[in-house]
Amino acid sequence: MRVAICDVAPRDGLQNDPATVPPELRAELADRVASAGVPRVEIASFVNPARVPQMAGAEHVVAAADMRPDVAYSGLVLNEKGYDRLASTALREVHYGFGATESFNGRNSNATVEDGLAAAARIVERAHADGRRASVAIAVAFGCPFEGAADEGHVLSLAEHLVNAGADEVILGDTIGVAVPGQSRRLVEGVARLGVDVGAHFHNTRNTGLACAWAAIEAGAAVLDGSVGGVGGCPFAPRATGNIPTEDLVYLLHREGVETGIDLDALIDTAGWLEGVLGRELPGMLYRAGLFPPIAA
Repeated sequence: MRVAICDVAPRDGLQNDPATVPPELRAELADRVASAGVPRVEIASFVNPARVPQMAGAEHVVAAADMRPDVAYSGLVLNEKGYDRLASTALREVHYGFGATESFNGRNSNATVEDGLAAAARIVERAHADGRRASVAIAVAFGCPFEGAADEGHVLSLAEHLVNAGADEVILGDTIGVAVPGQSRRLVEGVARLGVDVGAHFHNTRNTGLACAWAAIEAGAAVLDGSVGGVGGCPFAPRATGNIPTEDLVYLLHREGVETGIDLDALIDTAGWLEGVLGRELPGMLYRAGLFPPIAA
């Protein structure tokens, strides 16, 4: 069993943080995560800096990063204007995101769900024409802060539209951290049956994130998102707190015999470094508790 890990700390981890981290330090965070062997890094978000000032200077972040040839770097876009900006950079992968509900879409991107699907098709087509890989994330796929519990059939219908549009990968996003393992398993299995790579993005708001991640792996997920130190949240979703910590997730996988190729010690060091940058203790647990079994001196 093997699963790819995508660290989203430079983007989702910092987009809702009280501190605004300058582009140079966001690039250094991406470099540290990549140097630890994380194979995929979501490095920036090409969104309106007036709405999300923490993500200002996305192009600067990409230019300042030491782009390793063995790492897949991506950027998030919410519309074609965002893609235009991403297309001016060296990034070879785009992550497009939209919500499964009308209420979330209206707040997050001032669009309807139908608009989101149409934009996904256009961005996937443009990305492929430009030689880029296109991943599409369905936010609030497990539950919405404004409309409540997710309709799993509706989410699977959205995923089918994305597959038909040519998306290389569909990511199921638990934006507000309400998912439970059975729900994770059902949705991942349902999307996998459509014949596309499935990813999952969990928040640990209600302390179910790691359990849902393990259920997703058992159901056939090809990629899991994490955020070093457990930082993160969505500025347009009330009480959407931190992502599952990448190092905690990797510890779980390694102890279960799942290969990741990641240097866990280096990832723990990165969480400690980020704690210093942000000036506070982070939600992640492993970087504070330490590895087990302890490594002999």
